[in-house]
Amino acid sequence: MNEPVSLSLARLRRSCSECSIQQLCLPAGMDGEDIGRLDMVARRRRPLAKGESLFRAGDPLRAVYVASEGSFKTTVVNASGEEHILGFHLQGELFGLDAVGTGQHRCEAIALVDSRVCELPFDRLASIAAKLPSLQTQLLRVIGQSANHDHDHVEVLARRQASERIALFVHGLSERYRRIGRPANDFHLPMSRDEIARYLGLVLETVSRGFSRLHEDGIIEVHGRRVRILDEEALFAAANGGNGGQSPEPRKRSNA
Repeated sequence: MNEPVSLSLARLRRSCSECSIQQLCLPAGMDGEDIGRLDMVARRRRPLAKGESLFRAGDPLRAVYVASEGSFKTTVVNASGEEHILGFHLQGELFGLDAVGTGQHRCEAIALVDSRVCELPFDRLASIAAKLPSLQTQLLRVIGQSANHDHDHVEVLARRQASERIALFVHGLSERYRRIGRPANDFHLPMSRDEIARYLGLVLETVSRGFSRLHEDGIIEVHGRRVRILDEEALFAAANGGNGGQSPEPRKRSNA
């Protein structure tokens, strides 16, 4: 049973203007007064432990979320009890938009690691956005990015070769890290190989072999969950079926 903790709200609360990821969430050029309005809406939730749910399928739409620390996966469970992973959400990426159309979440959001989120109550956010054109434009932009992520997932699943799916996943993750200002060629995977397999529609052994093959070909270096991209052009080519042979051959890793 959790004991109540007596702490000052003022000490716990960080304003949007002080947040380390505010440049990812807020439009450029928002003045202090506009940021103050948004900060009045934003709520800082308690930390979520790895494996803890932020919302579940069927929950009503109350807010949209940005991971200020950590990362999340969104999942659905089929009639056979199998979990299918719909997406992964990194620090600074807004999620929870699946409920905007119907008013109810269609999936479950689960913390991949110990995480924190910034919660934005949707009704109040929509009301403020109507008065702040810059924020409204930003919301449309992130909704568009969410749609792009869904399209990318469909594209991944449409790949015939498992090796292409895996290379495309690594390449796409690298680009997303680049967009949030994190190292794009040397990063830690917050998700397990099994979770990657369920996202890509593959079996665990196939994903493990795929990572090993990219490692052996000198395209990436893999140590546990750490991935270092050694040859971006070869990775792009592997993700696109060789790209017609236009990209250079990957460097074979020396066994010497």
